[in-house]
Amino acid sequence: METAELERLRSVLLSVPDGGRDGECAVREYLRENLIPASVMFPIVLRDDAPQVLLTRRTCHLRDHPGQICFPGGRADPEDASPAHTALREVWEETGISSDRIEVIGYLPDRRTVTGFRITPVVAFIRPPFELNPDAFEVADIFEAPLAFLLDAANHHVIPRPGKENPLFSIAFGSRRIWGATAGIIRALSERLAAAPSPPDTLPHVDEGREN
Repeated sequence: METAELERLRSVLLSVPDGGRDGECAVREYLRENLIPASVMFPIVLRDDAPQVLLTRRTCHLRDHPGQICFPGGRADPEDASPAHTALREVWEETGISSDRIEVIGYLPDRRTVTGFRITPVVAFIRPPFELNPDAFEVADIFEAPLAFLLDAANHHVIPRPGKENPLFSIAFGSRRIWGATAGIIRALSERLAAAPSPPDTLPHVDEGREN
């Protein structure tokens, strides 16, 4: 993905968390809905060959979403100043990547989950090099998948939900299966990019004073 495409990606994101909420205001609103405020980071690693997305697989003994592939993230702590702060803290705790390697570039709309969370997706660029130091209690595996592959709608498979308005999505990446809220967040970014105007084609320069 070229620099222009990454800038186009940046342009389709929300500049502030969903609805302009932040910090304590967001927490109060979520609690009124009986939802637990949480953030995840959609971490795009700027590799030289092509951007990659960093994903984790949760350990099987966890109470919430055991064994699932997901973005780094978790519930907001009372001292977190913002959804971005929650996401940066969780990335550090789960993967060992420090915030000085991370640039938050925007947000995707909040997502409510059937497990009682309201998740703010925080999209960020991660600039190598960095070292991984996973939390063995929460993280069973950390891997990267090509951003272009994940955003390609041809790789998104619909999971039927009889009686539900919004479908679920699943993305098969080799032997791994990404589904649930994580696949939904990926799909949301894919749809925003598909709906955004494409940049104008660059026309070749024509030197009118030169004869063929």
